[in-house]
Amino acid sequence: MIGQHLLVGYAPGRGGDEALAAAYDLARHTGGLVTVAHVHPPGRPAAATEAATLLERLRTRLDDPATEVVAVASRSVGRGLATAAARAGADAIVIGSAAGGARGRITLGSAADHLLHSAPEAVLVVPAGHVPGARAERLTVMYVGRPQCEEAVLRASVAAQEFGVPLRLLTLALEDDPRGPLQDDLALAVRLALDASGLDPDDVSADLGAGDDVAAAMADAGWGTGEIMVVASSEDASPHRVFLSELGLKMVRAALCPVVVLPRGYT
Repeated sequence: MIGQHLLVGYAPGRGGDEALAAAYDLARHTGGLVTVAHVHPPGRPAAATEAATLLERLRTRLDDPATEVVAVASRSVGRGLATAAARAGADAIVIGSAAGGARGRITLGSAADHLLHSAPEAVLVVPAGHVPGARAERLTVMYVGRPQCEEAVLRASVAAQEFGVPLRLLTLALEDDPRGPLQDDLALAVRLALDASGLDPDDVSADLGAGDDVAAAMADAGWGTGEIMVVASSEDASPHRVFLSELGLKMVRAALCPVVVLPRGYT
């Protein structure tokens, strides 16, 4: 799905360190590469020197000699990370939660907001305080009966097989949403996942999370340690771009685990 080459958007502090840890954890499962990028303002020699010093110190902390570190000059952190990812050939950008958010939740800053509305690569967002477990335990795809969600099911089912973890397809049932049609759509999605992968039927499940709003429905679904949530981009996204609707953003903010957002048409 992702993880052959991860680009970490790094800034000093908890969010940067947690993004690094999550990237290395995913790369451990995929055998992929990690590149670390720090964005600094252009036209300011002092900022460039500070960035170089920061990355040199970071390099001494990293155990992986294959990790590259790069400084990027850009007026926008989000745009700078997207540029760095394209240059590196990364298939995903990893970012931490913005400072000041609640522990265990995702707070979206300006860089995350930019990436979640325009990035050409998948975006992995890490909750505040997240500590990777010993191994990945489950992939959960947020599902509605739309083509972009079917793409996410296809990619996630193959990834679950490669990671050796179960796959869950989750639909949120809000307020008066009829349960019957939602369950029928989930049954079809389960069949799609099984047909696309070598997963055992016992390793693919379908759940409804019920609640009066997105946060309540997400909490009703139940989440475990070592889980990764997968969200498809909106049907309004340009081809091969990430774009989350307001509903998608609410799901990300309510997530209790790392979230991967796939571009539309992701292959």
